[in-house]
Parts: sequence; C-alpha cells; structure tokens
Amino acid sequence: MTEVSSATLANAVRALSIDAVEKAKSGHPGLPLGAADIAAVLFTKVLKYNAADPAWPDRDRFVLSAGHGSMLLYALLHLTGAPGMTLDEIKNFRQFGSKTPGHPEYGHTAGVEVTTGPLGQGLATSVGFALAERMLAAEFGDVVDHRTYVLASDGDLMEGVSQESIAIAGHLKLNRLIVLWDDNGISIDGPLSVSDSVDQLKRFEAAGWAAERVDGHDQGAILAAVTRAQKSDRPTLIACKTVIGYGAPTRAGKAKAHGEPLGAEELAGTKAALGWPHGPFEIPDDILAAWRAAGARGAKAQGEWQAKVMKLEPARRAEFLRRLEGRLPEALAEAVATEKRRLAEVDVSVATRKASEAALKVLAPAVPELVTGSADLTGSNNTKVEATPAVSPGHYAGRYIHWGIREHGMAAAINGMTLHGGLIPSGATFLAFADYCRPALRLAALMGIGSIEVFTHDSIGLGEDGPTHQPVEHLASLRAIPDLLVFRPADATETLECWQAAIEARNNPSVLALTRQNLPPVRKSFVADNLSAKGAYELSPASGPAKVSLFASGSEVEIALEAQKVLEGEGVPTRVVSVPCFELFLRQSDAARAAVIGEAPVRVAVEAGIAMGWDLFLGRTGAFVGMTGFGASAPFRKLYDHFGIDAATVAQAARNGLKGL
Repeated sequence: MTEVSSATLANAVRALSIDAVEKAKSGHPGLPLGAADIAAVLFTKVLKYNAADPAWPDRDRFVLSAGHGSMLLYALLHLTGAPGMTLDEIKNFRQFGSKTPGHPEYGHTAGVEVTTGPLGQGLATSVGFALAERMLAAEFGDVVDHRTYVLASDGDLMEGVSQESIAIAGHLKLNRLIVLWDDNGISIDGPLSVSDSVDQLKRFEAAGWAAERVDGHDQGAILAAVTRAQKSDRPTLIACKTVIGYGAPTRAGKAKAHGEPLGAEELAGTKAALGWPHGPFEIPDDILAAWRAAGARGAKAQGEWQAKVMKLEPARRAEFLRRLEGRLPEALAEAVATEKRRLAEVDVSVATRKASEAALKVLAPAVPELVTGSADLTGSNNTKVEATPAVSPGHYAGRYIHWGIREHGMAAAINGMTLHGGLIPSGATFLAFADYCRPALRLAALMGIGSIEVFTHDSIGLGEDGPTHQPVEHLASLRAIPDLLVFRPADATETLECWQAAIEARNNPSVLALTRQNLPPVRKSFVADNLSAKGAYELSPASGPAKVSLFASGSEVEIALEAQKVLEGEGVPTRVVSVPCFELFLRQSDAARAAVIGEAPVRVAVEAGIAMGWDLFLGRTGAFVGMTGFGASAPFRKLYDHFGIDAATVAQAARNGLKGL
C-alpha cells in the first residue's frame, strides 16, 4: 500500500469539514481549511493519546480554543476513531441531539477536553490543565507526564483574559503548555489591521514565554517548532502563518471564509485546488486507515503507563487512583462531624470568611486534593491554610496558588484544573469582582464540573470601602446562572457544611459568599445531617401555629432571629428559615419544599442584596427587606441602619402583612 502523504491527511480533515458545513448550511469553514496542517502534525506526529480511550489520564490534552472551528476537531475525532464519532454524526453537524454541536461541548462529545467558543476561554483553561499536570507530577512522580497543546485564533489572543492567562503561565514557568496560533490576520470585520496592531510574539515573550513564527502550511516546519517547544523551560507560542479558507478559489485569505458555508461552486473549486477528487463525506480506505493508525499509536504508551502505575507502592497507588477516579476520601465525613460537634459548644461571633479559614484547616488534611488560592487577597479571603505550601515558579509541590489580580484568568484556570482531574481547586476574591469571573463561572456550570470559588466581603456589610466594593446585585446575578450552586452561610457551622457540600458537588460548580463582619452562631446544637445541603431549613420554629415565616441567608439570618423575638413578644407565632442555597432547595421534593416554606399566611425575606429570586419563597404577596440601589461608605452597622436592613424593619413588614389578612 502506498504511504499516504501528510498533505493528503490534512486534506481529509479539510474535506470532511467543508462537507459538514455545507450540509448544515451553517458553520465556520475558514479555520478548518487554514489550520488543517497544524492539526495533522499534532494528531499524527505529536500528541500522546489513544483515540479508543479519550479519557486516559496521562494523555496529552488538545484544546481547540477557537471553538467556532469545531468541525476541525470533529473531523479529527472521526478520522482517528474516537468512540461515537461516526460519519453519521459528522453529517449531522449542528443538528439537534448530534455529537457535533456548533461549538465543542465537554461531556457531550467524547474527546472534547473543554467547552470552547467564547474566545479566550480555551486558552485560559489550558493554563489550569498545564498547572494541574505539574502539581500532580510533583506529588506522584513520572506517572504524571503529559503536555497541553492549544490551537488559538487571533480572537483568542485579543480577548482580555488571554493576557491574564499568559501572565500566569509565564510566571509559573509552565513549560508543558504549547500554544499554536492560527495566525491568519483575518477577523470577522476584515483584515486584523482594522482593529489590532499588537506584536504577539513580543507580547508573549514579555510574559515569560518562548515564541517563534513558522509557515503554518509547512508541516515539517510546524513539527520542528513543536519539537523545540517540548525542550523549552518556558511555555511556548508558535505563530503558524496560515491562510484562512486555504484552497477556496475566491474566499481564501478573506473574512468571507470565516463563518458561512462555501456554497456548491466554491466547495467544488476548493476540492479541486486541494487535489481532492472524492465525493461528499467520502474518505478512501487507505487514507482512513492511515488516520486510524495514528489514532491507535498511543495504545502502547497507555499500556506502559498502566504498568508504571502498578509499580507504585500500594498505598500510594491506591491514593493516586482514588484521586484520578474522583472518589472523595472517607476521612471527609468524620472530619466534618468532629468539627461540627466542636462548633456546637462554642459561642463566639466570627465572620464567615474567618469561619471558612477555620473550616479549611479541618478540610485540607482530610481532602489532600483540595487546592486553594486567591487573586491577591490572601489576607482578606482567608483561604490560605498555614500547613500547605504555595506553588511558585518551577516548584509545584504546593496546595495554594497566588493568582495575582487576575480574577478571570484564575476562574478559567480553576476550570482547567478541575477538568484535568486529581485536584479539587478553589479560587477567591471579593464578591463584587465576581463579574470579572463570570464567563468562566458560566462555562463551569455549562460543563457540569465542580470548580469552587470563594467570594468574600459579600454585601454592604464590608462597610467603609463603599459602593464600588459592595455587591448588591451579585447574588441574584450568580443565582441566575443555571446549575451554579451559590452558598451564603449564616455562621461557622453553616460555613463548614457549605464547604462540604461544595466539595461533594463534583457535577456542579459552587460559589461561597462570605462576610467580612462578625456573625453570632445561629446553630447551637449538633445535628449530624448537613442541613445546608438541603438548601433551606427551619432554623427556629414558631411557638405555635405560625402566622409569619421569615426567610434569610447569610448575615441576615441573625436579623431574622431578632425580628422573631420581637414578633413572638407581641404574641405573633413566627418561624425562621435559613436559606444557604437556593439551587439545592429547588432540588428537594415538592413536599420537602412545601414543608420548609410552611403555611404561615405572611412571608418576609431579608437579604442585603436585591430582591430578585426571592419569589421562590415569597410568592406574589410576600415582603422583601433588602437593597434597592447601591451602598455607601460607612461602618457596616451604620449602613444596615441607614438602609433599613434590621429587625425593626423586618418586624414591621410582618405586621403590615398581618394587617392585610
């Protein structure tokens, strides 16, 4: 059999891609046509992977950051023999229920490492992949030994998160991260020069990367550059100069090649220019066999890795495999129970950010894969456990990460670390800066992964820093993201329970919103069950059949309890429900939710934020005590008084409701 040329292998990717886009009457042919040579080099000569087992833990990761070019990846998965990526799936590109959606989706399509499409996210997430690999290698040795390769576009490099991410990677010397830039000089609006004149090589070099430029259609040059990058002591950018829409007679090198089908005439001309005489979706047997051989060549490396794992000392091997399989340690439950018993005997007011710090001192020894960090707010977020060292450039045997003032890059990298497996990473900043993290938080929720973020200084209760730093709409905004768990604990016990629930939520990202100001304990007796994991629960029952139900989260639970005392003193049976997590409450049965909401005719909720979302508990007639605008700069008690977030206002809202009965 005649050996199939490297150019022909790349053209198979091109042909499948443009055929699928044409059939769908939708999609992006420009990138697959332009970047096929880069992809062919990676998948036939570079990547360590076994197409038959896309989840092999020690595989190289390939991240298509330019997710709009998804057909490039789907073509590669089909050609190499990834499970489920049949020719029918290629033909159903962008159709409902197919494994080939418009942008790659993690968990939906085998072989897709991360959901991409929002530009910059794949590149930023890849930093987390590369960091997780180095951290696990520092802990377990050469059973962790792989690289992360990224195919990025001009748009990826223009997004602001890319600067945060390349700065993190360069600073930490993540030399196993290799980014191949599809340097075609075209964006949707036309030539890149209409909006950008950055020298990207100098930019990456300034961030601590190695960088070079090659002909993106010269497969030998691409391979040589990748080989050099593999030997570098720094992360590497390879600028691959390409032609968008390569081969298209009238669209090559033009913006029109980017995001629409070629049309029958242009498609036929493209195949003719490429020397591809085959019909739609037709891959000759010899070409497919060559691709399948490339997809299978990593099976030997996987077998060698499995043998290496078996040579680990038994206890170390068991721990390594537990971590890779995502099973939580048995010590977690007992550590939480022991600490909850201790807290039940302590009557000390403490900020929930400090309660979180105390919880981490208990959780970190019990859960060795738990990694914490902060976006330059270590002393404010209180996420550093003294006994755990920090990661530093070239030194990865740590469990704390100084992310710098890079909230977005931090959140995206945490997604990558979570996706990589073997670690449970968390980051931290102020709740007001959750907006800087939002695109990555949304993708974590979309992917269904257990990333964790700690957002402290969670309300006007932070006080003197004023409205720029006082989150008002942020809780509602975060709760609006489907499948994101937003925890707002009321005291030390709830904080511990919320941490436990977040660690156990491996299929949902979590946010912990924590106070700066001290809060008294509201849970004063030991309960074995994790009540916070129910989302809401009756904290303090009424003295008789309840006429008023008060609902609150976080720092306002204290206020609800004070209002309960006032109303009970007036002969009004009043109950208090603590609401640490809306999303978990919604997962309860109808009967369980009805029991928590109760039958009291008057409902009042109190939270130092906006009312949006509280209709879940209040219905149409309940009253809300909280914020309707921005905060102010003053000591926190003055602010609560000024904005009427206090027991007197809550009690009056209840009285007003009773009058209307």
